[in-house]
Amino acid sequence: MAFHDVRFPASLSFGSVGGPERRTEIVTLANGFEERNSPWAHARRRYDGGMGLRSLDDLETLIAFFEARQGQLIGFRWKDWSDYKSCAPSQDISCTDQLIAVGDEVTDSLQLTKTYRSGEFSYARPITKPVDGSVRVSVGGDPLQEGIDYTVDAAIGQVSFAHPPNQGAEVRAGFEFDVPVRFDTDAIMTSVSSFQAGEAPNIPIVEVRV
Repeated sequence: MAFHDVRFPASLSFGSVGGPERRTEIVTLANGFEERNSPWAHARRRYDGGMGLRSLDDLETLIAFFEARQGQLIGFRWKDWSDYKSCAPSQDISCTDQLIAVGDEVTDSLQLTKTYRSGEFSYARPITKPVDGSVRVSVGGDPLQEGIDYTVDAAIGQVSFAHPPNQGAEVRAGFEFDVPVRFDTDAIMTSVSSFQAGEAPNIPIVEVRV
């Protein structure tokens, strides 16, 4: 799958709407009970990046980005302003934010994940597009140093350790991340509402699997 490791301008995505989408198949039985199943292990996020009234320079930036991705053909990074950190939006990233694994003295490469909890239930989301330079890692509560103790592949969200974490040691990480997406249209419709302003009312964007 073609993918450009470049982020949609964050200043233009601010104010967009969107979020996770699930696919649930529901069969209603003759007795009125239901059987529910999902073919998706993970949610797929959708966004509407329609900007409303913006400057003509903003519209030029949007069109240039769209043309460089060739419409739906090439994926890119998207900052979801409602969910882009391993911690709460009001907090600062810490190396203890998310439990990503427990050491076994063998595994030396781990996938970044973010866990969403509600009561006693939880869902672990793989993070495949961390922001380069934002990842903080700790093992057994001790902060590690990037480039010496571990390296991060920001293209796939994997952390590789110089030495496998010790048996039973909690491996935790904090990070910022983007969502891998593509345009969900091959046409961007814009209008000029005044001499210095224009409008792009609908920019559908959908998450892609990487």
